[in-house]
Amino acid sequence: MSECLLEVSELRVDFRHDGQVVRAVDQLTYSVRRGQTVAMIGESGSGKTVSSRAIMGLLPPTAKVTGSIRFDDIEMVGLGEKAMRAQRGCGVAMVFQDPTRSLNPTMRIGAQIREAIQTHEKASRGSAHDRALELLELVRLPAAQERLQQYPHQLSGGMRQRVMIAIALAASPKLLIADEATTALDVTTQAQIMELLRDLQQRLGMALIMISHDLGLAASFADEVVVMYAGRAVERAPTRMLFSHVRMPYTRALLDAIPRLENASHAPLAAVPGQPPNMALREPGCPFTPRCPNATDQCRAHAPAFEEHEPDHLWACWHPCADGARL
Repeated sequence: MSECLLEVSELRVDFRHDGQVVRAVDQLTYSVRRGQTVAMIGESGSGKTVSSRAIMGLLPPTAKVTGSIRFDDIEMVGLGEKAMRAQRGCGVAMVFQDPTRSLNPTMRIGAQIREAIQTHEKASRGSAHDRALELLELVRLPAAQERLQQYPHQLSGGMRQRVMIAIALAASPKLLIADEATTALDVTTQAQIMELLRDLQQRLGMALIMISHDLGLAASFADEVVVMYAGRAVERAPTRMLFSHVRMPYTRALLDAIPRLENASHAPLAAVPGQPPNMALREPGCPFTPRCPNATDQCRAHAPAFEEHEPDHLWACWHPCADGARL
């Protein structure tokens, strides 16, 4: 059995909009080993969610997907819908950002989990009920038996997210994608959900892709970090290496924007200057050039390749940062 569970190679996702082609993901390459946690970091619109939906086969028909997505030695790009459905849930599952939109407000929690179980396996109502209770206990939902009879609106945001995790685990996936799964939660609940995911990952032997804009979560929970900008990977490295030896100016700008306790309470918050590029206008050169303090004419004329410049450390920059940064 190969140690590598997911291999994404030169993935490109294009959308047609108002007669223009929007390249949401451009030549994305990365891999996930069995049991590994990979964090995908970047601003909104950087291509994180689109690339993960491409793995799940959940993009609209207007999307054109090229490149390769090999999951457990199966090529997912071009896979028929029936074969793709067989991979969803059993192979790879996803937890979305807003459980309120994902859960059916008219169905009891127990019925929704039973439905997920019976979608993937032949199970009687009784055995599906027992499995649903087992899953709610697995995700540490208090008073699990009682929650089975409740509706989503009767639960807190953190409880609803635990239910979504239980549904995602119904078919024992090998890879779980958490798409901004803690963004709508308070800080304490965020930490609880991430600790839960880490515990479940270790107990069940899953791999995990964390999609987030929160570098603090990535530093605490990920084994490797992929930083994305304008649909491209711009830096990738093991977590400790990346945060102690940042090379891409965009990654450095994201780190500098994190509020720090040692800063004075009245000090202004740092921010990445400027705006991300229009994805429908593919200009020559590095897409971060208009916002980069290190930019030169070389950056404006030619996009740097995303390459391994140091062992296990890849970046795309003509003028990388000379020193590191720590959280």
